[in-house]
Amino acid sequence: MSTGVSTSTDKIIVDKSRSHRNKPVSRAVRQTRERLQSGHSSAAAFDRDALRMYMSAFIQGASIMPLFVIIIAVLGIYFTGNTQILLWAVLTLTAYAANIYLVRRARKKEISPESARKWRRVLLFGQLMIGSCWAFFALQDCSACDPSSFILFKGATLLIALSVTAMSNFMLTPAVLVAFAPSVVALAAKAGISRDLLELSLTAVFTTTIIFFNYISDRLFQSNLKILSFQSEKDDLIAELEVAKSMSDEARRRAEEANLAKSRFLASMSHELRTPLNAILGFSEVMSAEVMGPLNNPTYKEYTNDIHRSGQHLLNLINEILDLSRIEAGKYELIEEAISLLDIAEDCIGMVQLRARGKNISITQQFEPELPSVWADEKSLRQVVLNLLSNAVKFTPQGGEIHVKVGWTAGGGQYISIKDNGPGIPEDEIPVVLSAFGQGSIAIKSAEQGTGLGLPIVQAILAKHDGQFVLKSKLREGTEVIAILPARRVLQSLPAVEEAQPVSRKRKSFA
Repeated sequence: MSTGVSTSTDKIIVDKSRSHRNKPVSRAVRQTRERLQSGHSSAAAFDRDALRMYMSAFIQGASIMPLFVIIIAVLGIYFTGNTQILLWAVLTLTAYAANIYLVRRARKKEISPESARKWRRVLLFGQLMIGSCWAFFALQDCSACDPSSFILFKGATLLIALSVTAMSNFMLTPAVLVAFAPSVVALAAKAGISRDLLELSLTAVFTTTIIFFNYISDRLFQSNLKILSFQSEKDDLIAELEVAKSMSDEARRRAEEANLAKSRFLASMSHELRTPLNAILGFSEVMSAEVMGPLNNPTYKEYTNDIHRSGQHLLNLINEILDLSRIEAGKYELIEEAISLLDIAEDCIGMVQLRARGKNISITQQFEPELPSVWADEKSLRQVVLNLLSNAVKFTPQGGEIHVKVGWTAGGGQYISIKDNGPGIPEDEIPVVLSAFGQGSIAIKSAEQGTGLGLPIVQAILAKHDGQFVLKSKLREGTEVIAILPARRVLQSLPAVEEAQPVSRKRKSFA
């Protein structure tokens, strides 16, 4: 039975044993990309959205046309006395009520892509019912009033009804043609029978107006389709971004868990790794010094020296890896106290002085006097200065020079600068040198190869102190490294008591 826990030793981010959890995510990404690549050029892709927009607009303006019909009926009866207009008003209001019922019923239904076409035909049939009522209005006559005035009244009424219908129903194409095609047929038939010039003119003007409003409605419909397409693409992109972000967060979480597990493992292996190494170093040193008796074969003595040097190199490597791992795992605790950066610099110079003299390297000092103490971890800062000085001695050629400066920064902090006249570092290799286990081409060619962890440890320790690390280097000119502590770590010195005698700082000497 699978527990869902990876047993793979691959140092990769993706856990192959948990790939099944990403199948829904991958499927969603694939479907979204297919939608984006296929596009939304056809109106059928937005049938449901267009119908919803039409129904919302129809419900919002449901009282406009009935109110207009009532006004027209009252005016017609008042000026013409024709009672058929009242019958027309009742039929038209009934048709509008039926349309409102159909729209509300459609809004309550879950419209699928298949049922969208059916509901479109039903709603267009409702518009045809209303259009038939307007056709009945177009056939009306007035024997008791001036024919030209009544034709003008009838034409104005039809044009207003046409404009209102076109502006409110443009999302239901072709609602304008379906609603007023019966009116055109009625006007044309009436004009053909009467052969009246005004009737013919009204038919021509009304037909032209229908064509124009149908064109305007179609343009508005296409513009709204583009807006819907852009909205859909935006939603798809947002969905894909959210899915990609969730996948990225999951991958980052797994990578952080793997890195943290690695760091915790290395940090907890200090005792297990150092104990056998100490035994190797101790026994090899005893054998090399022939404490228990002479070694008959001189080759064995040479082997013990090699074992001791290799063990010492391995112990240094393990110490650096463990230090960096503790920092990454958050287990590197600072024991802060008031310390002097000048004293630390002098002590570290004394420690590397013997190696520097072996290569005939001179170390010059330029210390600003009376620097106040800083609040920091003494052991960590010693490690920083020793790493930087050791690198300078390692890569400075025979007879070179190393300049060590300690002083104030422009912001009120303190710094220590170590500059050598060695071969320098190419500009494109500086990021490599500052990365963990990174070594430049000069370090690789050098006989004294290191682990590539010195500078990353320096950066990490200074970051724990809220400080900065700066590396400046030019090829064949030398390298300068600067460790900076911020101003808030510099302790303010109290004014001296007048009765107390000043105590001079004790200078340490080294062989």
